[in-house]
Amino acid sequence: MPSAQSAPPRVIAALHLPDPVRQPGLSMAYLEDYVLTNAAVFVRAGVPAIKLQDQTRCNGPASPATIATMAALGRLLRIEHPEITLGIILQAHDAEGPLVVARASGASFVRLKVYVGSVSGAEGPKHGLAVAARDCRVRIGADGVAIHADVHDRTTIPIDGASPEQSAQWAVSMGADSLVLTGSSFADSLDRIRRVRAAGVAAPVLLGGGVTAANVAEALASADGVVVSTALMLRDGARRGPLLWDFEQCQRFMDAAGR
Repeated sequence: MPSAQSAPPRVIAALHLPDPVRQPGLSMAYLEDYVLTNAAVFVRAGVPAIKLQDQTRCNGPASPATIATMAALGRLLRIEHPEITLGIILQAHDAEGPLVVARASGASFVRLKVYVGSVSGAEGPKHGLAVAARDCRVRIGADGVAIHADVHDRTTIPIDGASPEQSAQWAVSMGADSLVLTGSSFADSLDRIRRVRAAGVAAPVLLGGGVTAANVAEALASADGVVVSTALMLRDGARRGPLLWDFEQCQRFMDAAGR
């Protein structure tokens, strides 16, 4: 496993699991097929990293069932595709759950949406996870798991009054290995990256959304890496069973990113 200080992957494909509210009762066998079917598309197209993303909403930390499911699926994906850099994200506001899953599955990084400061989102207010995440990483021996910390994620509103630049500086001071910046638009994301760099933040930066084959080269001229998912998907009418992502779309994206 690489050290937490390793440079982040240039392209991270987000593999979202089915929403358990919209698709209740899915078996582990179905989820295993879902993960392997879609991961194979990314691997075949040359995507270097996959972020396995749980979508189980809850007000508190992740449930034992979510943690167990994610760890099992992550481990399966790691064994099937050891060449892929694997990341973990949980929908729950949880400092420890993602790190425990990463440690058990052999993942290289986690993404934490609210790392410092305070924000408000659809589920209500949330406060920074940095202290608990740092303590957990040391306690469970997961020093090699990098923390990719969001700074003012676009799905929440800051309520602490801190600017993106200040929050980015806080995140780095609290042990984030990389920052994830996502604005309300692609242009806003680039602007946020410029402002954070101008403030002297030298940590690697990932652009967290709105990236397509048409703008990924521009994104990578400013950011150290990108997170992408929607731009790689099949059209709704073309989806077949568990297959959601499209090989040709992925291939075009990787060609535009310069592989």
